[in-house]
Amino acid sequence: MKIVLASDHGGFELKEAIKDHLIKKGYSIEDIGVYSTESVDYPEYGKKAALMVANKEVDRGIIVCGTGIGISIAANKVKGIRCALCTNEYMAKMSRLHNNANVLALGGRVIGTGLALDIVDVWLSTEFEGGRHENRINKIMEIEK
Repeated sequence: MKIVLASDHGGFELKEAIKDHLIKKGYSIEDIGVYSTESVDYPEYGKKAALMVANKEVDRGIIVCGTGIGISIAANKVKGIRCALCTNEYMAKMSRLHNNANVLALGGRVIGTGLALDIVDVWLSTEFEGGRHENRINKIMEIEK
């Protein structure tokens, strides 16, 4: 599985921890920045990562800003993206199981590294359940038209 990682300055340190964790687990990573804690605008990175997912350049995306809120809003503006801001493992599981989320957003200033890595692991290992949820996802995607 190929995963794009992106963050702003507020999510840089957590993004780096996630990158190391995923590389150790054998995932293919595309890190599109940022590469320091120098201030940047999160919408640019949320959009770039979301476009890579939407265009099927990667399988999924993980994006991080200070709270995860702003970058997730930006990513969700891209057609075909279902970005879920998760703060615990249950949310991560349900975002995949019921919502088929293709981008995960996290808050680097909101949750600790250990919890974030647990969320990432659950999110990446959970498959979409389909069934009755497929119709609901289709209704969400119709909104974009």
